[in-house]
Amino acid sequence: MITSLPMYDRAETFAANDRLWALIRNHPALKPYQTPQTLTRGGDLWDQWKNPQMFLSQTCGLPFRSRLHHKVSLIGTPVYDLPGLRAGYYYSIFVARRSDPRKGLADFAGATYAYNESVSQSGWGGPYAHATARDVAFGTTLGTGAHQNSAQAVAEGRADITAIDALTWEFIKRWDSSASTLKEIDATDETPALPYISAVGLTIDGDPDDLRTAIRAALADLSPADRSLLGLKDLTFVTPKEYLSVPNPPAPPA
Repeated sequence: MITSLPMYDRAETFAANDRLWALIRNHPALKPYQTPQTLTRGGDLWDQWKNPQMFLSQTCGLPFRSRLHHKVSLIGTPVYDLPGLRAGYYYSIFVARRSDPRKGLADFAGATYAYNESVSQSGWGGPYAHATARDVAFGTTLGTGAHQNSAQAVAEGRADITAIDALTWEFIKRWDSSASTLKEIDATDETPALPYISAVGLTIDGDPDDLRTAIRAALADLSPADRSLLGLKDLTFVTPKEYLSVPNPPAPPA
């Protein structure tokens, strides 16, 4: 079996995510399982998410509702330490260069927009819905492959604006030099946060409750320093219906 926690895994959080996984896999509820000792890092995420031996991973809301919801088990949704949100929800922050005189989102109509992935809720789906509802249409788009890359593209002037999920934005402000040249423009409405998933039928009797129990206990036992570092508070359950109620965006224009 394989396990990955790829969504907020970067050099500065590797050790904390490793400790989180160790707490999960060593929980008594998971004794019947031959869980992997270490997290899988690198490789194609779609291959991991569709792998029938995927014991645990984390995906984004848009991949879950558009391609995965009928192929995986929904385990639960983390509760992040972000202000003013319902448990299990998150939002994105629009950022632009500090030197750019434009101040509001409407000022960026026709601007070059950088997005991490076309199937990212935080980088494309949510920002597209937010901008469209306000009659703002971006011009050229630039796919970058990662939120950090999008922030760098804006900082370097290859794009004018991007949207980054609020927790990743906190990481960027904490650790990336590009943040000092960027400013916040707006925030999207909240949508369900990034769910934990497992391959269908991989858990005993197809019931993922043991895995939920282990994750919730691990989050409670995680050190305050690691919880703060990862921005994690708890585990909740956002229903598939809530994920599927969010509309899918069109693909970014070429």
